[in-house]
Amino acid sequence: MKLNASQQLAKHLREIHFGGNWTCSNLKDHLSSLNWSLSLQQVQNLNSIATLTVHSSYYVKVLKEVLEGKPLNSKDEYSFQLPLIQSQQDWENLLETIWKNAEETASLLEQMPEEKLYDHFTEEKYGNYFRNIIGIVEHLHYHLGQIVLIKKLIQKP
Repeated sequence: MKLNASQQLAKHLREIHFGGNWTCSNLKDHLSSLNWSLSLQQVQNLNSIATLTVHSSYYVKVLKEVLEGKPLNSKDEYSFQLPLIQSQQDWENLLETIWKNAEETASLLEQMPEEKLYDHFTEEKYGNYFRNIIGIVEHLHYHLGQIVLIKKLIQKP
C-alpha cells in the first residue's frame, strides 16, 4: 500500500515510539525496561531520562492539540516541567500517557490531507506543518540517543 506524506509522517512518529524504524531503536523498549528511580537519576550535569522523556514528548502533545484544532499554546520552558514521580506506578502512568498521545497524534496525522502539510503551522513564523512534524520526529530521535547513552551509564556494572 502506498502511503501519502501525512501517513508516512504518522508511520515515522509511531516507529520512534513503538519500533519498526530503520534504527531498530525506540522509546517504548528503552523506557519501559527502566525503573522509576533510575529514570530520575542524574549523571554528571546531564538531564535525567525522565526529564528528557517529558521534554521530548511535550512537543508531540502540543502537535496533537494543534491537530485537534486547539490553539498553539506552548512554551519551551513548559517542556521541562517534570511531574512528580515517586513510584514505579507514577513512571508507568507517565509512559502510558506518552504512548497514548503518540498514537492519537499519529492517527490525527494519518487523517490530515496531504495538502495541509504545506500550510502554515498556526502562524507563518513557525513554518509549515511538514517542517514542524518532521522536526518533532528528529527531536525524538535526538533525545532517544541521549536516553540510550544515559541508560548505559547508569546501568553499567
